Amino acid sequence: MRYISTRGAATPLRFDDVLLAGLARDGGLYVPESWPRFSPADIRAMAGLPYHEIAYRVMAPFVEGAIDQAVFQRIVAETYAGFGHAAVAPLKQLSPNEWVLELFHGPTLAFKDYAMQLLGRLFDHVLAQRGERVTIVGATSGDTGSAAIEACRGRDAIDIVILHPKGRTSEVQRRQMTTVLESNVHNVAVEGTFDDCQDLLKGLFNDIPFRDEVRLSGVNSINWARILGQIAYYFVAAVALGAPERKLRFAVPTGNFGNIYAGYAARAMGLPIEQLVLVTNSNDILARTLASGDMRIGTVRPSLSPSMDIQVASNFERLLFDLYGRDGKKLAGDMEAFRKTGALALGPNLLDEARRVFSGARVDDGQTIATIAEVFKATGEVLDPHTAVGLAGGRAAPHDGRNPTVVLATAHPAKFPDAVEKAIGLKPALPPRLASLMTMPERMTDLPNDIAPLKEFVRKHARAAQSSIGSPA
Repeated sequence: MRYISTRGAATPLRFDDVLLAGLARDGGLYVPESWPRFSPADIRAMAGLPYHEIAYRVMAPFVEGAIDQAVFQRIVAETYAGFGHAAVAPLKQLSPNEWVLELFHGPTLAFKDYAMQLLGRLFDHVLAQRGERVTIVGATSGDTGSAAIEACRGRDAIDIVILHPKGRTSEVQRRQMTTVLESNVHNVAVEGTFDDCQDLLKGLFNDIPFRDEVRLSGVNSINWARILGQIAYYFVAAVALGAPERKLRFAVPTGNFGNIYAGYAARAMGLPIEQLVLVTNSNDILARTLASGDMRIGTVRPSLSPSMDIQVASNFERLLFDLYGRDGKKLAGDMEAFRKTGALALGPNLLDEARRVFSGARVDDGQTIATIAEVFKATGEVLDPHTAVGLAGGRAAPHDGRNPTVVLATAHPAKFPDAVEKAIGLKPALPPRLASLMTMPERMTDLPNDIAPLKEFVRKHARAAQSSIGSPA
């Protein structure tokens, strides 16, 4: 399996090189040269298998030629052995044809764990084989950072720096990052939005001499391995609900487009997905794009679902690459223009092609609160605000109701206690293993929205920059 850049100018790479590279050197994102295909018989054969076995079968083609299959199978089994539910990603029924896929049973109570716990082990394996060290820099709107830190804490070959927008995460989200005091973990609070953090991150990656100096690598969903780790649960849910004989629709609360792009990948691999419902909060650039074809950056508005407070969704470029017929040169020009002008128009043909797979919906804070309250009253289930956004949008998007709708529950409600309390009058408790989180000491550094001091901070904490081990990534 080889990977190519969405901008067409980078050398194709194997999986292990893509893992360490993160962003392609031409500024693009890596995607598989071709999609592996699963037949109905292949999907049918997954019925009744445990999560880790389905995950291995789904992901194995993507690492072929880079990681020994027996080793990869062991890594996948170890990844999910410590999750907090025997099913790893259990399905919970809300109504006759409506299900919630609980993706918060990992160590940091968010869906990011399902890929990030895999990513940490893959980094360990590949770096140990090569005798190399890397510096990981990531940007988070809330959940990615804690999941990345949990996956990388204490790993000798990795230093990790996580950027978060100061004052724009929940307190639980922030503390899950800033209370980790291992010497290889560094948190930076940026004066700005998540989009500002993401722009700083891309600036680091696009400075090739700096990137080589500190051996920069990434854990954001710009890294293909993040998408890979998320494809599996679409197969798990679909098989449990009758695939391949039965089609499904998935409703996905969407910020940076990585989670729903994993569903697009699963569909491209043969999973019978009827529809992917892309649901945003009031930061609705992607819902507006699907409605009008006009992708135009607006102002980031703080909301009750802060992990989705994003205007520039990096992973959307991966979808655009396919919509453009994989013409990387044309896409590169249009993405450069989008960066300068903040606008990109999808012609009617591209828009029609996107709508064959995706529908869009926008859910504001009032609808979010109402949905949490309604579900609690009807079923006793407590939803976090992001999951409530996904559920409300899935219900609003047009469909005939014949096939099951699966809503991706992306976080535990205890991560957003204030929003939940506002909806139902009760504040959900943290699980026992996180009970001391609110009293633990924090460590973080405040930095302005400026790449120069960030570079100096990364240099100071990058042991790879001070080591002669390895060659540039």
